Amino acid sequence: MGRLRLLDDAAPSRRRRPGWRESVGDAALALVLLAFGLAGTAPSAAQRGVDADARAYALVVAAALALAVRRRWPFATLAVVAVTTTAYLLLYPYGPILVSFFVAVYTVAVHRPLRPAAVGGAVALALLTVHVFAGARPPGLLGLMPAAAWVVVPFAVGTTVRLTREATARNRAEEARQLADGERLRVAQEVHDVVGHGLAAIHMQAEIALHLLEKRPEQAETALAAISRTSKEALDELRVTLAVVRRGDGTAERAPAPGLAQVPVLRDRLAGTGLPVTVDVDGEPVTLPVAVDLAAYRVVQESLTNVLRHAGPATAAVRIRYTPTEVDVEVTDTGCGAAVPGGGGSGLAGMRERITALGGSFDAGPAEGGGFRVYARLPVEERP
Repeated sequence: MGRLRLLDDAAPSRRRRPGWRESVGDAALALVLLAFGLAGTAPSAAQRGVDADARAYALVVAAALALAVRRRWPFATLAVVAVTTTAYLLLYPYGPILVSFFVAVYTVAVHRPLRPAAVGGAVALALLTVHVFAGARPPGLLGLMPAAAWVVVPFAVGTTVRLTREATARNRAEEARQLADGERLRVAQEVHDVVGHGLAAIHMQAEIALHLLEKRPEQAETALAAISRTSKEALDELRVTLAVVRRGDGTAERAPAPGLAQVPVLRDRLAGTGLPVTVDVDGEPVTLPVAVDLAAYRVVQESLTNVLRHAGPATAAVRIRYTPTEVDVEVTDTGCGAAVPGGGGSGLAGMRERITALGGSFDAGPAEGGGFRVYARLPVEERP
């Protein structure tokens, strides 16, 4: 019994204490087993020709009521129940008190690690088998089997339940980790698109300002104003993107994500960099799911950013076509024919992953007659 108390006291401080609902449930179970023991002890003893006296009922009451704290102090509960059950079996035949013993062993197995639980079960089994050798029952294997069954069976059931719960918890933690990784990747893609586009536009406008500063300083002021406006817009969009990281308390509201409706604003922003962009819309614009609208906008933004970076002197054209079931986005330019050196790059790979994840199709490569073409087709209904 002292060994069991030591095990309880050595339990990690981080172990979760049972809540009030669990405590109420344990108390209710204790009362149910108490009523069962009080009602069944006398008939059970009478079948063996023994009268259940006050001492028998006192042991039954102690064993049942100890279960009221079974989840708070499993080893202490098992110690009390094992001692009272052993004392009962030394004086009386098998009875309902063994149900309380069954529950105590199960509780230790399901709520404590395997090694200390096994030690507790072994000590309880040793106590329980005392009556086999001290009483009138036949010793040896025939007498030990029933006693051992009252320990082995609940211990096996409790261990199975605990392992199943631990596996379920691990699976949930892994799913949560994967969701968190996916969210971080999404935020990283958003930051790449926002920062990449903003810096490319600012770089181009700065080059224009430096070029005009000595020859036509009055026009350089226009370029510097464009740099200020572009940097502010990029910072605002970056705040929107990163708001998801800071909304852990659930109080911060997230600003609307950009979509195809902001393409004209993007066109005007790029006009200050010396990149002429035309925007053509075919069909009646429809309200798109946020993820689809954002993905289509990012395709336009990243494609135009690549034109700024790699196409050289060029013009660009954006074509958006709406249908009842899908939206098509196409960006073409008249540059040197390779928007990204070698025809690849993380920007194109990110666009492809974003589009295919939503059930769409993506294509990018040199356009006929020169320049580069990026094309994405997205379903109007977001794929689960």
